[in-house]
Amino acid sequence: QVQLVESGGGLVQAGGSLRLSCAASGGTFSLYTMGWFRQAAGRERDFVAAIKWSGSSTYYADSVKGRFTISRDNARNTVYLQMNSLKPEDTAIYYCARGPLLTAAWRTSKDDHDYWGQGTQVTVSS
Repeated sequence: QVQLVESGGGLVQAGGSLRLSCAASGGTFSLYTMGWFRQAAGRERDFVAAIKWSGSSTYYADSVKGRFTISRDNARNTVYLQMNSLKPEDTAIYYCARGPLLTAAWRTSKDDHDYWGQGTQVTVSS
């Protein structure tokens, strides 16, 4: 059984930084694209970033491009999200999720992700 556990959320002032981690267990982590999503109160869960199984290719939502960086360490079965220049509108619960197996195309829909973590709260104060 695959389990994903996020950590690293918290309260930060606008302009600050946070680094989220997502530790995976079960399954073969290194074969799957991994993604980060976020859900603000009263809103849909939206795609944030994704990284291919090898770590060689990444993809970002326009709203975070240039500020967030996704990375992974397959030896540690962990994916990271470095968030810089945070804005109040980045406030949300952040989730990591397992994406498709060894696929070339980017899949940013929630429906293309089969396992999810419990989420970690990120709050950015103005």
